[in-house]
Formats: sequence, C-alpha cells, structure tokens
Amino acid sequence: MDKRDNSGMMTAMFRDRESAERAYNELRARGYDKDDINVVMTDKARERHFGDDDDERGDTELGNKSLEGTGAGSAIGGTLGAIVGAVAAIGTSVAIPGLGLVIAGPLAAGLAGAGAGGLTGGLIGALVGAGIPEERAKVYETGIKEGNIVLGFKPHSSEDARYFETHFQKHRGEHIYY
Repeated sequence: MDKRDNSGMMTAMFRDRESAERAYNELRARGYDKDDINVVMTDKARERHFGDDDDERGDTELGNKSLEGTGAGSAIGGTLGAIVGAVAAIGTSVAIPGLGLVIAGPLAAGLAGAGAGGLTGGLIGALVGAGIPEERAKVYETGIKEGNIVLGFKPHSSEDARYFETHFQKHRGEHIYY
C-alpha cells in the first residue's frame, strides 16, 4: 500500500465510474454493508459520471446512493451507477451545496451530526474529521476537485486490507492508503 496510518480506514481514489463501481461492488460482495462504505465526490463529478444514465441499463446501488442526498434518490430512474447508488442507498448521504460535494457513508452521518458548523473546514476538514490524516486529505481534496471519486471503509481484517489493496490496484485505484 502507498502508506499506512492509524485511522483504521482504507481509502482509494478512482478516476472513472467503471473502476469506482467495480471497487464498490467488490466491497459489497465481500460482506461490507452499504453503511460501511464512504463515497465522496463533487456534485459536478456525480453529474458527469452518473447524470446521463437512462432506463435501458437499470439502476445500480452506487448510482442511487449518490443521489439520495440531493433529494433525487432512485426516483430519478435510469442507471445511476453503483457509486451513486452507494451515495443514495445508504440513508446517510449529504449533499453539501456550499462545498459542491456529495458524501455518503459513516462520514456523511458524522457531518450531519456536526451540523453546518462542522463544515467550516471544507473538504479537508470533513476528511480529517473522519480520521483521515491531513496529508492524505489534501491529496484527496485535489483529486475530488478534479472529478475523481474517493471510496473509504474500515477493513474487517488485515487479510481484507491486503485483498482490497490488490483489487483496487488492479482496477485503477490510486492513492491507496490504510
């Protein structure tokens, strides 16, 4: 892995919808609940990666997840991708207009609990508040602003961490940390 820290959270950044969905779906297949997986992207990235889907491909969990915080949820219809599904499906997703972000997972729940005052640190503050070291949060902030998607979760075991490190690398994951 690129780096290790003590947050216990494994994170990786993906430049495209396909690789992010593959990673998300693999997490789900290995027993991770949708509520265990953090998904962070800008609202513009959500629109770019998932906004032009139509009914012919069908909804996916990750696609629906990112829309939930926008009030759209799966009611929008169409294939919205597993990542957007992750953001919409989990029940704890937050659209943050001031920052232009869509966040889902335990991180969203923490932000919602912190209220607007918890967002004054911007994206870096949100990531650091989730236990991600500031150095790593800065790398992710840059990538997220460029339209990338960041996934984060707490591995159930060191075996899972090794498995996902390999899986993420194989599927174009970048800046993989644990």
